[in-house]
Amino acid sequence: MAGVRSFFLFAAIALLFAGRYGDATAAARGYIKYKDPKAAVEERVEDLLTRMTLPEKLGQMCQVDRFNFSYPNPSIGQEIFTKYMIGIVLSNPYDTGANIAKRVELANTMQKLSLSTRLGIPLLYAIDAVHGHNTFINATIFPHNIGLGATRDPELVKKIGAITALEVRATGIAQAFAPCVAVCRDPRWGRCYESYSEDPKLVNLMTESIMDGLQGNAPYVADFKTKLAGCAKHFVGDGGTIDGINENNTVVDNATLFNVHMPPFELAVKKGIASIMASYSSLNGVKMHANRAMLTDYLKDTLKFQGFVISDWLGIDKITTPPRANYTYSIEASINAGIDMVMVPWEYKEFLEKLTNLVNGGYIPMSRIDDAVRRVLRVKFSLGLFENPFAEGSSLAAEFGSEAHREVAREAVRKSMVLLKNGKTDNDKIVPLPKKVKKIVVAGAHANNMGWQCGGFTLTWQGFNGTGENISRNKAMNLPTGKTRGTTILEGIMKTVDATTEVVYVEEPNQNTAKLHADAAYTIVVVGEAPYAESQGDSTTLNMAAPGPDTISHTCASGMKCVVVLVTGRPLMIEAYIDFIDAVAVAWLPGTEGQGVADVLFGDHPFTGTLPRTWMKSVVQLPMNVGDSAYDPLFPFGFGITN
Repeated sequence: MAGVRSFFLFAAIALLFAGRYGDATAAARGYIKYKDPKAAVEERVEDLLTRMTLPEKLGQMCQVDRFNFSYPNPSIGQEIFTKYMIGIVLSNPYDTGANIAKRVELANTMQKLSLSTRLGIPLLYAIDAVHGHNTFINATIFPHNIGLGATRDPELVKKIGAITALEVRATGIAQAFAPCVAVCRDPRWGRCYESYSEDPKLVNLMTESIMDGLQGNAPYVADFKTKLAGCAKHFVGDGGTIDGINENNTVVDNATLFNVHMPPFELAVKKGIASIMASYSSLNGVKMHANRAMLTDYLKDTLKFQGFVISDWLGIDKITTPPRANYTYSIEASINAGIDMVMVPWEYKEFLEKLTNLVNGGYIPMSRIDDAVRRVLRVKFSLGLFENPFAEGSSLAAEFGSEAHREVAREAVRKSMVLLKNGKTDNDKIVPLPKKVKKIVVAGAHANNMGWQCGGFTLTWQGFNGTGENISRNKAMNLPTGKTRGTTILEGIMKTVDATTEVVYVEEPNQNTAKLHADAAYTIVVVGEAPYAESQGDSTTLNMAAPGPDTISHTCASGMKCVVVLVTGRPLMIEAYIDFIDAVAVAWLPGTEGQGVADVLFGDHPFTGTLPRTWMKSVVQLPMNVGDSAYDPLFPFGFGITN
């Protein structure tokens, strides 16, 4: 009986205690630090990390293409997030968007699935945005980096970064694989237009400015509504490969490595870049995706980089020759070297299975996994994704591709224009061109081709030809059709000249053109390169695309007074034509706002651009850069006639 009384007495005391203190105890028991926005980022990271299982950790290290979710069946694709707990997705350079609301809806649908998992870790959505939001129809497309280098205008470049960030955020995407901070030392490289300059000082100047625009002047991101997470690429030395061959070997001494190729990355780390992408290339024979000395010992341990290192597209596959010859080895070598996130982008099930086996077998230590995941989580917390995981594109949609944004792009075009020659003698200058004359001729296919003036990485990986209406689409994937907004160089000229001036466009001049249009006051000849990206752009000759040479021969060399405008991502072989051309201007790859070309040709604004890289006489001189002992260029670094 005494035992029964004792039991009820204990029960009564317990109930009394629960009544007085139950709420506080439950609150304490329910407190989850990683969900507390007032807690320090590092404390939140560590709290979440301790709660994660191995599959949850490995999911944060795997990036997949978003088509794994949306094609062919989104109901099956849900397992990417709910079963495999993938932490980051990307849209590839062929994932052309046209409808902002639909892309935001897609982003938020994927995000809801990520948040429905046990720990509710938000998804990070990334895309290439290297000269504006370049895979989205009607976005503002800016000059490629080589043109921005010619402006030498850091405030302008900062504005461009800010506009790019806003337009990307308007479509529900939170990270851009930009900026490219490569120092291109050989224009034969197919990615040279992605580099601001051959001079690391100029690359640093542009890197600092573009980062302020993309991320804001704060570690990771200053304002997540209008800014995004950046990604400096490609670490390190991709602009210095032998003969400019893409993904090749860069053979350099320490002085060249740390004085030429490393400074932009050191600056990016100092300013708090969210991520850094490894290069496909090798450094002194060691694949960068497997280079522990650079990725871990220098980047992380010496520079104290706190963000995450991401692979390039199928980057770890290329550690072996041929690619993917030993995928298990590639995973082990890359993760142990310091790759934190792998851009798989398709075979994620195989990747996760093999990575799991490597960890469980002791080939990759758990400390390495924790370091990788810690870095990914640090960026996600710093971005504010845990508090604001969903895209709010509607509030930014009105500014997407706006006239105000296009005016900045137009300013960039005119400031990037470099005048190399103006008159056959000092006394017969032809630029600025008169607006009011009886007749002018505009010649060359580049004059009226939006795709060619934008270059690679525009709407598709390799760019496009024409207006954008003729891009091949896979209808099953619901990829859009339709031309992108902008002004071609020809349209800009026609808007600028006097209403009484007759403008005759000859797409492909022939031997009769000069005679037929002998009454023209002058001819504007627009020639250059066709679009390309990466290895497809590697060139051993640096010749202009056909029929460019014939276009010049049938106009300038046939007695017509002419101005040649070069639409190109790098210096081209022009010495053979220079004597019979009256004036030469370089427009680089100006983007959608071709009106900026006419602005300077006709004198509404002065030429102010200067060469961001050396213009060679012959390819046999390459590589040749400012400061070299053997330096005999056609036009030196920094050259540009101003007026």
